[in-house]
Amino acid sequence: MSIPPPPGPQQPQDPYGPPQPQGPGPYPQQPYGPQAPQGPQGPYAGAPYAVWGQGYMPLNRPAPVNGIAIAALVLGVLCFLPAVGLVLGVIALVQIRKRGERGTGMAIGGAVLSSLGLALWVLMLATGGGSSFWEGFKEGVSSNSSLSLVQGDCFDVPGDSIDEDVYDVDTVDCAGAHEGEVFGTVRLSGGSYPGDDYLADEAEDKCYTLETRYTMDTWTLTDEIDVYHLTPTRESWEWGDHQIVCVFAHTDGQSRLTGSLRSDATTLTADQLAFLKALNAVDDALYEEPEDYAEEDLEANKAWAGDVAEATAEQAGALDGHTWQTGARQPVAALVKDMAKAGKAWTAASTAADVDTFYEHYDTAYAHVDGAATVTARKALGLATTPPTYEDDSEGGSTGGSSRGSDDGLDV
Repeated sequence: MSIPPPPGPQQPQDPYGPPQPQGPGPYPQQPYGPQAPQGPQGPYAGAPYAVWGQGYMPLNRPAPVNGIAIAALVLGVLCFLPAVGLVLGVIALVQIRKRGERGTGMAIGGAVLSSLGLALWVLMLATGGGSSFWEGFKEGVSSNSSLSLVQGDCFDVPGDSIDEDVYDVDTVDCAGAHEGEVFGTVRLSGGSYPGDDYLADEAEDKCYTLETRYTMDTWTLTDEIDVYHLTPTRESWEWGDHQIVCVFAHTDGQSRLTGSLRSDATTLTADQLAFLKALNAVDDALYEEPEDYAEEDLEANKAWAGDVAEATAEQAGALDGHTWQTGARQPVAALVKDMAKAGKAWTAASTAADVDTFYEHYDTAYAHVDGAATVTARKALGLATTPPTYEDDSEGGSTGGSSRGSDDGLDV
């Protein structure tokens, strides 16, 4: 006989689930767990608490880090724009306090480091160190060269010959054996690569002037010494290599030189300097001889002879007016007399009526150039005493060093 269940909201118990509460309650229970309360206007109407969705915001989420604090710390560590780093540090602290952000330590650290950097910059500027640093920095950037050679450096090349492309050197003491000696450098303006021909012309022109300044005693430049030009390549130019290097080396490009060829105000005595200035001024006038022979342009050659006569007379006067050491006084006086004779011959050549007369006086004048009186005076002053030899330009020779390097595109 079946017994009906007692009246009421009781429901059958799930033998595998949690026990259901028995008895009446404010909310009827459904078969599968507690449901939302029912009200007169549908589910959740008049619910006594808020309903949560599927997600929630955790209460322990960290505050964001202030970006300006990070920037202040970076500038402080790098010591770059310290004033800006200090200002950013202060701004970051104000924002952190207002917004509740993190980064206080970074802001303070950046401000402190920037303050130290600012103080260091002020000290450098006050003592002149900043100027020296900036000049060195500019030189390092503008002279982006694999060689970085300066006037007075002596060096060896890793290869077999300096006559080949040079990409690196080993600097050595000039007193010992070496393959090259730098007598000057020429800094070129920026811009696009000027081309091989332009570099060759610039090297030929500028290095000649630097040669006579570095080695005033030109008699030390024997037949075994030549001039080489190390110039930028198109590739090295793009990296900031804008320098021509003027170099003394052996004519064969392989043999080594011994001792420095430098003879200028840093190495010469007062008497040696006065003597070489006078004779080099006469040489400069002689080097201006016209390319056309007198047969082709007599008037141009006569004008040149007049210039040489004027330079000879002027420099003879400079030598005569200088006070010489005892041992050099008589030899220099004899040279002055010899120069006076040469001056008269040059003057006569400048007024010659025809080519034959011009060459007659020309030969007489040249007989006094680098003559015995010059050798004697040089010996008394402790200068080189072997006169240089000059190749004949008409036979394809050259009175100076070879202009190579630029044509080969050697990297400086």
